[in-house]
Amino acid sequence: MDVLQSVFQYILDLGASVFVPLIMIIVGIAVRMKWKEAFSAGIILGVAFAGMGVVIGFMLDALTPAGQGLVERTGIELNVVDAGWTSLATLAWAWPLAFLMFPLQMGVNAILLVMNKTETLNVDLWNVWGKILTAVLVIGVTNNVALAFVIAAIQMVAELLIADVNQKHIEKVTGIPGVTVSHGMMIFGVFLLPFNWLLSKVPLFDRHIDANTLKEKFGAFAENHVMGFIIGVLLGIAAGYTVPETLTLAIQAAAALTLFPMVAKLFMQALSPLSDAISEFMKSRFKHRKLNIGLDWPILAGSNELWVAVIVWVPITLLYAIILPGNNVLPFAGIINISMAAPALIITGGNLLRMIILGIITTPVFLYIATGFAPTITQLAQDTGAIALDSGQMISWSTIEYPVFRYLFAHVGEGHLLGFLFVGIWAALFVLYLKTMKARKVEDDTAEETEYKENVM
Repeated sequence: MDVLQSVFQYILDLGASVFVPLIMIIVGIAVRMKWKEAFSAGIILGVAFAGMGVVIGFMLDALTPAGQGLVERTGIELNVVDAGWTSLATLAWAWPLAFLMFPLQMGVNAILLVMNKTETLNVDLWNVWGKILTAVLVIGVTNNVALAFVIAAIQMVAELLIADVNQKHIEKVTGIPGVTVSHGMMIFGVFLLPFNWLLSKVPLFDRHIDANTLKEKFGAFAENHVMGFIIGVLLGIAAGYTVPETLTLAIQAAAALTLFPMVAKLFMQALSPLSDAISEFMKSRFKHRKLNIGLDWPILAGSNELWVAVIVWVPITLLYAIILPGNNVLPFAGIINISMAAPALIITGGNLLRMIILGIITTPVFLYIATGFAPTITQLAQDTGAIALDSGQMISWSTIEYPVFRYLFAHVGEGHLLGFLFVGIWAALFVLYLKTMKARKVEDDTAEETEYKENVM
């Protein structure tokens, strides 16, 4: 058992930028790619992940001090420290049974593929820590290890089914055929679905407004670098920065928004040949089967809408943290809310205005659930010793991924009737989400077929 744990831990310690490309090289060779081409595509994929990490780190380093300055000007003091995803990942891996989640995820995926219940091969195995964290939170609330594994398995199934129905929409965003996002953060789309539907019925929000629409209306002012500069200036002013500090922040924000699409092109360069090879392999051996590759969220990072929304949400999140009664979390390490941006991008079809409004509506959910989980996370950190805490200090994660799913399923184990009711409502929304996204796919396919026929004629 210890040997198995050591093997899995060694593999996962390589990190996403090394581990995922290795998996993709193996997959490429398995579907009869030339080994040189598979190796080259894998290396480029690793460069894309590493490059995206560098740019995100750069943006986080620029925005976090501005957020701190804004909060300091208010004089507010909140007693729960935002430890971000890295600390929570450390806490997850401190669980002695964490290594068992790796074969469980592969097993669940394999069973669903064999049963033809999914079209997604999830190679984003490094993010198995997300399932581990869910299990650890369940144990922290219920002290039930068996239930923790059951709920983690439910999450794995949900991730794959959502990846299936999202695939067409993700292909439109990325321009890469045969790929999808199998990261658990997409589960939050289930919660966003009814809000997005309501917004679509409001005349002001029923129009599609994306980055291209803004460019048509506002010209150069809607270019990535200009929008980044303007947002940076506004954040600098709100934080009380001096003129030089404000201009520096503006250039940093402009640089980040300019670099993201450039780095994202590397994903297309790496994944397109792999996708083509997999498609040809499936056609030659399984004529009625399709196989999509499930990857981490950075393949969506070429979307301008995602980053504009994320930066706009920064002051909104800080404002909510200050004014919401009952919130105890001060957002810093998790201030960049990709957990909401990625699912919002897909559920709205890239409608920037609607994405921003969804963020305004649902950001309190993240803060309140982060506050609710704070005692559990703090106790787990103290029990495992994985995170050093000062006496009386509490920690959480302000933008915890798929917060509604984790909170409901962690607390349903307490056996309260209300808990079962809320889980039932979530399950109904989950089914509705699958049906809605499938229906959208049919509409898109019909529209594409009609356009093709018109062009041919």
